[in-house]
Amino acid sequence: MKAKYVKWIALLFINIIIFQSCNTEEDVLINDTEETNESFEIADNTTALIIDWTNLWLSIDQYTKSMRPNTITRALAYIHLTGYETAAPFMDDYSSNTERLTDFNINLSNLEDNVNLNLALNTAYALVIDHFMMNLEDGVRQNIFNFHHQKQTELIQELSQSEIENSEKWGKYVAIRVIKYSQTDRDAEIQIDNPTPNSYIAPVGTGLWQANGNEEAWFPYWRKVRTFTITPEESSSVDFNSVLQYSTDTSSAYYQQMNEVYQTTITAAAENNEDLWIAEFWADDVEGLMISPPGRQFSIAKQLIEQYNLDYDKALELLLRLGFAINDAAVSAWDDKYTYNIERPSNYITKYIDEDFTTNLSRFIDEENPAFPSYPSGHATFAGAAAGVFIGFFKTDSINFTDQTYSDYINISFNGTARSFTSFTEMARENAYSRVPLGVHIEQDAIEGLRLGYEIANAVNNFNLHNN
Repeated sequence: MKAKYVKWIALLFINIIIFQSCNTEEDVLINDTEETNESFEIADNTTALIIDWTNLWLSIDQYTKSMRPNTITRALAYIHLTGYETAAPFMDDYSSNTERLTDFNINLSNLEDNVNLNLALNTAYALVIDHFMMNLEDGVRQNIFNFHHQKQTELIQELSQSEIENSEKWGKYVAIRVIKYSQTDRDAEIQIDNPTPNSYIAPVGTGLWQANGNEEAWFPYWRKVRTFTITPEESSSVDFNSVLQYSTDTSSAYYQQMNEVYQTTITAAAENNEDLWIAEFWADDVEGLMISPPGRQFSIAKQLIEQYNLDYDKALELLLRLGFAINDAAVSAWDDKYTYNIERPSNYITKYIDEDFTTNLSRFIDEENPAFPSYPSGHATFAGAAAGVFIGFFKTDSINFTDQTYSDYINISFNGTARSFTSFTEMARENAYSRVPLGVHIEQDAIEGLRLGYEIANAVNNFNLHNN
């Protein structure tokens, strides 16, 4: 383990203990295992269909336009709400969220007796992925329709005309109900259409974030978007100034964290060392080249479903919980980002340390940084939320997992070589830390993001999906 991780462990130890104490049950779904996710066989054909659609989604996530990361977090929540609700009547011990989510309603009188679940899911996924993945590069959207048709042709074999019609009718009904429910969140709908509103004026002051060059502030009002398990008002927030105070004194903690970004970033670039591998492996920032930061967590979830050969009801539960967690993580993180408005390290570094400094992200994008404030790190918040959901779902932190997200990609211009982990905590911590050698976050941004992510995961893990 890297020496620089040691203080991370100390800083996060209390939060992890608190988190795990809220998620201890004797029913352990997996144990530390010799098994890896390099080979697998899916026994459940519905799970196989879910994996196929997840792979399709991941393939188009790479080619989004102006959706990262917020619009995608919301899309994932509603896509997986649709999958769950389509299958809920077929799943023992699970029930619809009709009574749990305000203004959401699925009427079971629309479900006929002879519905084929796989055909219904195929219909539902196609409709909601097309709807919520609204901005894609030219030609990419056709992949959704092609895949739907391919699966439809396979699934209707040996089904009666009545089964075909009723199955597709059910999938369409659920998808439309979820879409209509999403549209009642007017704050989200407005921001998706206009992610960089002119009405937002960033506060001016020492150490505060300002958009650079041709940048505009992305999603400054995302705090108003609907959450599913915990609102920004219900989640806690660590005031940045309570842990770090702006200073140009070279002995100050603020300067030292900025200098750590500088030294780590330039050393990683010069030596092409493991820090650069970590930075690029977890970057997930660049549309057209990488999947999105929220999408990465669903790539991991998909690999876990494969590795542990989950039945379809468990797979749908995991994806729904992760969708809720990632959505709520974005809302709370962006609330804090635009509450504290903390500058990106590159601004400070070029002013006080090295005017020629550039981030290791800048060779992939036009600007030095993502166009929103630094604290807390969105990557770290997503990583903590996902790790917390995984720990709660599998009832253990111990894994033997290799993230193969980019292993099948060809002609990529970054280091996507697979990395292996023995715990969900380790994986989340590395994801959070990766933003330091990338040059876009200081350590405190990552520490707070992880803490907030675990807190959100607690709320999601306590969200009851089962029959009373």
